Amino acid sequence: MDTNEQHAEVFRTVSALSPAELTAFVAVAQFGGFRAAARRCNLSPSALSHSVANLETRLNVQLFHRSTRNVSLTDAGRRFFARLGPALDEIAKATEELGDFNATPSGKIRINSDATAAEQVLRPLLLKFMAAFPDVQVEIVSERRLVDIAEHGFDCGIRSSEIVSEDMIAVPIGATQQHVVIAAPSYLDGLPALRSPADLSAHRCIQLRMPSGRLYRWEFEHRGEAIVVETKGGLVFDNSRLILAAAMDGYGFGYLTRWMAGPAIDAGLLVQILQDWTPPYPGLCLYYPRHRYLSAAMRAFVAYLREQAQQIRTRV
Repeated sequence: MDTNEQHAEVFRTVSALSPAELTAFVAVAQFGGFRAAARRCNLSPSALSHSVANLETRLNVQLFHRSTRNVSLTDAGRRFFARLGPALDEIAKATEELGDFNATPSGKIRINSDATAAEQVLRPLLLKFMAAFPDVQVEIVSERRLVDIAEHGFDCGIRSSEIVSEDMIAVPIGATQQHVVIAAPSYLDGLPALRSPADLSAHRCIQLRMPSGRLYRWEFEHRGEAIVVETKGGLVFDNSRLILAAAMDGYGFGYLTRWMAGPAIDAGLLVQILQDWTPPYPGLCLYYPRHRYLSAAMRAFVAYLREQAQQIRTRV
């Protein structure tokens, strides 16, 4: 039998079955009885019983064991339910997706992001997006730890491209990033110039505590040479903005993103050192699970960020 004949045979078999009878069978199997299924489906138990009996006659197979107190699947019924249940779920999802294509984007989008990314990218764009899609609700959860967005109920995340898993679809939305070593002019006054990252070991460095408990590593690279410096200092924060403030107050050296420290550098409140040792690295991206169905709201959001990506890169 060739492929076309197989498809024709499948069509004839499925056409002989009643969708109402199939859904009645799945409901009874799923909810454990005719009365429970009837309550969930807003139908009478007798109507469901009649549909299931017709299906059994049509298939010439007993699907349920019935007693006055109990209804349970036969071996054949269990096998049929294992195949049919997921198939009907897929049909329902396909129908919803078709409806989405004709629908105005609406509903909630949950986004996981670190606070810097949320402020750097999302905040400047949200008002414009919300004005264009007033029926969409956006919820942003900002946290430093990297979570499994699918497991925690998020539609998407925004993080540095370097830390996004390869099984995600990643949409670049930000310019390249760069870390900078900075200090206040008052701290640098009278100090000899630092020529390499190793010189930092003799100075006070303001450190960042990560959610994992470890201290953030100060990483450098120059002409293919990579260095990680073990910094010392009496101040440790779990917030980059507190590091920025302490550096501006003249406590010591800080290690921050150019985006965060840039305004203070440009204003002369901070001085950047070791510029040749801090090359740029990949910027931010929007990411979401590769095999997840995207709602109309999510499709609109992804398309919007793609469209705005060039403006984001110019601004960041």
